[in-house]
Amino acid sequence: MTNDQILAEIRETNLSYLMLAQSLIRADREQALFRLGLSEDAADRIAALSPAQVLKIASSNTLVCRMRVDDDMVWTLLTNHGKAGSDSVSRLHANILMAGRHQEAA
Repeated sequence: MTNDQILAEIRETNLSYLMLAQSLIRADREQALFRLGLSEDAADRIAALSPAQVLKIASSNTLVCRMRVDDDMVWTLLTNHGKAGSDSVSRLHANILMAGRHQEAA
C-alpha cells in the first residue's frame, strides 16, 4: 500500500466516522456517548459541525477517532473463539468492561 493510498483510507475513515457520529448523536445521544466513547463536549462539537466543516476535518491526514480497546483482557474476550456459546458471554463481558471505562471517563 502506498503512502497516498494510506492517506486516502484515513480520509475516508474520518469522513465515515464523523458522519456516523453525527447521525448517532442526533438519533440517540446517550447511546452515541456510550458507543463512541465521547464526552458531552465532544458530542456537542461533532453534532454542531456543518457539512463543510466535516469535509475539512475529514480531509486531515490524521485519524480523528481512536481505538478504545487498549486492554489485553478486552482484546482476549473479543477474540475468544472457544466453545459454542462462550463467544456471546465473552462479548458481553467485554462490553461491561468498556461500559465501566466509559462511566469512569464521564
